[in-house]
Amino acid sequence: MTQTTDTGGFAGTSARAFVFPGQGGGVLEAPEETLEEIRAVIGDEFGGEVPDQVKLFARAARDADEIRTLEVRPDVVAGHSLGEYGAAYSAGCFDFASGVWLVAHRDRFLAEVARTVPGGMVAILKAKPEEIERALTASPGSFVANYNSPKQTVVSGLREALGEAVAKIKGRKVPLNVSFAAHSPYVAAAAEKMRAALDQVEFSAPKVPVVSAIDGSVLTGAEAVREALKGQMVAPVRWVKVVETLVRLRVEEWIELGGGGVLTRMLRDFELPSINSIRGVTFEELRQRLAGGAQNLLGRREDEPS
Repeated sequence: MTQTTDTGGFAGTSARAFVFPGQGGGVLEAPEETLEEIRAVIGDEFGGEVPDQVKLFARAARDADEIRTLEVRPDVVAGHSLGEYGAAYSAGCFDFASGVWLVAHRDRFLAEVARTVPGGMVAILKAKPEEIERALTASPGSFVANYNSPKQTVVSGLREALGEAVAKIKGRKVPLNVSFAAHSPYVAAAAEKMRAALDQVEFSAPKVPVVSAIDGSVLTGAEAVREALKGQMVAPVRWVKVVETLVRLRVEEWIELGGGGVLTRMLRDFELPSINSIRGVTFEELRQRLAGGAQNLLGRREDEPS
């Protein structure tokens, strides 16, 4: 596996990141212009329907293609859960058809687990992660799934045990619209099938580094990205680690692709050093600024093409 642990930063005064949300941002329809290629990949295998996770991946991929035409390029990319597939695509690790095929199977494998091991997820707001961890040690059947921010943690668990577990935790609880216990041992069967699927796709070395949401490590090789995707279904999403890595890489601009702005909103929960305050913007906001004729939208660096 080729990966770098040197997070000292890029040459130059600042760096730009593209970030991609997971299903927490809500399911959007696949862009119309992608449907023909999606159906060519999945055919009738999924009952003629486009799986929800494919819809999200297609939106992320379309955004990544569109922003490339605007000559806005990243120095590093990262994704949250499902969003890691969008990040890998934007970095050039695989083509659109391969991404659709992988994500369609990811959707199927998790749906199969949901039928055999029903679970759920609950976001806990305004509670310290360590307090949640302590509460869960006394609640078998539930695990921390996402360390989203200093003020937001998500718990996964078996459907019958999850309510009792989160009842012991202070803070606001927001149930998520999923039927499986993502990023926990309860989806291990799906993860094992996904490992086999990932081995069937050719990966290329990323054109820009990819930050893994498993541990915030910086991935620079094809096999490193593949192995990270193999592990991400059962491992907790450590988005806090991702943000910490982006700060060390001197990222000062981040653009959220793939629809919505859930990651950009969560950025407000972080107390970032004033010398490296990340400015977050969604691609929707970027488009609006372009339509309004705004100039120098992202503080383009002098070494970039204009």
